[in-house]
Amino acid sequence: MKVIAINGNFPGQPINVTTNDNLHVNVFNELDEDLLITWSGVQLKRNAWSDGVLGTNCPIPPKWNWTYKFEVKDQIGSFYYFPSLNFQKASGGFGPFVINNKDYIPVPFAQPEKDIFILIGDWYTQNHTALRSTLDSGKALGIPDGVLINGKGPFQYNSTLVPGGIEHTQIDVEPGKTYRVRVHNVGISTTLNFRIQNHNLLLVETEGRYTIQTNYSNFDIHAGQSYSFLVSTDQNASTDYYIVASARFLNQSLSQKVTGVAVLHYSNSKGPATGPLPPPPDDTYYRDFSINQARSVRLVTHDVYLASLSHGLPFNLHYALKYSSISLSYIEKIVSFC
Repeated sequence: MKVIAINGNFPGQPINVTTNDNLHVNVFNELDEDLLITWSGVQLKRNAWSDGVLGTNCPIPPKWNWTYKFEVKDQIGSFYYFPSLNFQKASGGFGPFVINNKDYIPVPFAQPEKDIFILIGDWYTQNHTALRSTLDSGKALGIPDGVLINGKGPFQYNSTLVPGGIEHTQIDVEPGKTYRVRVHNVGISTTLNFRIQNHNLLLVETEGRYTIQTNYSNFDIHAGQSYSFLVSTDQNASTDYYIVASARFLNQSLSQKVTGVAVLHYSNSKGPATGPLPPPPDDTYYRDFSINQARSVRLVTHDVYLASLSHGLPFNLHYALKYSSISLSYIEKIVSFC
């Protein structure tokens, strides 16, 4: 099937900016239908006409372009962009969107070796046009055909039903380092459990807010959510290690089908990943696992954030203004027609 690529890339390349930067993003629509790109979680303060959703933006017609202009004001964190019209997200068009702290503002953990972007999501072999027609007819989409990790996969759970030679994403790392792994569920409906074989996930941030640092062996990420984990490459490099994203709330036979696999490759690895995939949560008799795991995430408050730093100011300063004290010089009415 065809995918929606950004500058020839699927997924699209990261947009990597610093808080309070001003962005100009020029989008050329090479599709045969209207397009809008939205920046999920980016606040766009006082600039809703660049948020890329129908109602505040006119669609970009085929073969036209539009430049989004906005400031990432007083924000940090892990987000992603995607097309907001016509169910196009089901065919791609998404990529990471990262807002970094300014250099002189410290973060509440040691500087990682580098960022690693992992985009996980359910995937259907039908394109977004066919899927949209199914929904418009009142029918459900059914179980996804697989899960992709950074546009590759899925897992060959059955050599008869799934062909061999499937290419998987390889994440290259050095031993003895710590990496910031930014994980985004870019799927359309499926909750995915994310895990890395024999490695802990230290949760540190979600969508612009630092969290109380907590270790997890696996983590449920619902559609549309983004999380940052610190992952230490502290394991024996006798083999590579599996990175797994599998569907939740399905029976075992179906969840095997809806599973994506990537490979964590140490530079001194002596062989490919081996053994069974790390298992998902066994919550057959504990249906509240996912809910309680989400409740275990605690955001860092202003006071806790300051206490965790030896110096510096918080990343986000707010100033209070009384609108009643501002004199209006004139009022202008603007009418926009699409």
